[in-house]
Amino acid sequence: MSFELTMLAWTLVLALVQVLLPAVVRNREVGLRYQAGPRDAATPPPGRLSGRLMRAQSNLFETLPIFAVAVLIVHVTGRENPLTHYGALAYFVARVVYVPLYVAGVPFVRTLVWLVSVVGIVQILVPII
Repeated sequence: MSFELTMLAWTLVLALVQVLLPAVVRNREVGLRYQAGPRDAATPPPGRLSGRLMRAQSNLFETLPIFAVAVLIVHVTGRENPLTHYGALAYFVARVVYVPLYVAGVPFVRTLVWLVSVVGIVQILVPII
């Protein structure tokens, strides 16, 4: 398996973790009975931690399809190279670092880390454009 596909696989593991974390925190906020029920009643607003985890998850899901498709195109066309390797690594590492920064509410640095992930995607796209 190529390095880029390995990074994609680990990014999918990260995505699964980012699905589970807000769910666990939200269960603590509203209780398992509410979460397991039909949720017909108005949903209580998320707390600070669950809200940040949900927004970090949403942020990942905005770029994950682009990253995944770029990796798949590079792999299928056989255009992997050091630039795409480092791009995939930059995207994955930046996305891992982004979560605790978002949860902690760290401004500016979080945005720079997000920008690193976008630059990683661009690095993967360069050989296929």
